[in-house]
Amino acid sequence: MSTVADKLAQKSSRKPRSKQVRLRLVYIDFWSAIKLSFLAAIVVAVVTVVSFFLIYLVIDTMGIIAQLDEFIVGFADIQISSFVGLPQVMAFAGVLAILNLIVVTVLGAVLAGIYNLAVKVSGGLLVGFTSN
Repeated sequence: MSTVADKLAQKSSRKPRSKQVRLRLVYIDFWSAIKLSFLAAIVVAVVTVVSFFLIYLVIDTMGIIAQLDEFIVGFADIQISSFVGLPQVMAFAGVLAILNLIVVTVLGAVLAGIYNLAVKVSGGLLVGFTSN
């Protein structure tokens, strides 16, 4: 006959199974959503400014702006290079990055609010977790 100690020793020699938990996401904190969307917007703003700078450098190095100047001077007395310089391009990139920052932050807050309202109808999102 087996004793209790034998049963416990047999149980401890088995490989422990991973525990699975199924949880339902029923609420997204409004301020957490704003902070996360603001952080994502900052990343997108930095990428926007750097990409505008690099694209301008490539276009300027290839001489496309100078060729465009020569082409347009044939039609009118307007020089594109006076409108499309590095300061103007970076100012436009900065304005675009700030607008994008505002829009993405507000969009994150709106989506969190919409999700919180939709949870009342649908019951939430079922999420599964496991421990290794």
